[in-house]
Amino acid sequence: MGASDQEAGEQRVRDAVRRHARARVFAEAEDVISAVLSDPGVQAARERVEAAEAEFGMELQTRLQPFQDRYDQAVAAGDADGLAGLCGGKHGHWGRICVLPDGHETSMEEPHWGRNSEGRPVAWVGSAPDDW
Repeated sequence: MGASDQEAGEQRVRDAVRRHARARVFAEAEDVISAVLSDPGVQAARERVEAAEAEFGMELQTRLQPFQDRYDQAVAAGDADGLAGLCGGKHGHWGRICVLPDGHETSMEEPHWGRNSEGRPVAWVGSAPDDW
């Protein structure tokens, strides 16, 4: 076996060890996250937050519904330019799409607003991480 073959073999081993270590860390993190999210206190807090977001979403619906209408029209028409100007926050994974214009959090001083996965109005503050 030549020196370059030996180096390639050692690199494959290092890469395999890194992949294994990373997979193990992610598995352990998922276990911790699952344990935390299953805690009754955390579940009760989540329910209170969701109720407050739903109430706030209903309060803002009259004023912000035109943004939802524009979003719905852009989706139906396949208007990529119209959709590109929307809030870029990471909400979709949580079943929420913010229908307000990009930069609304600072220029309009508005929370994120749209509909939840059940189609009901919802308002929320902050963005969910893209990888959760």
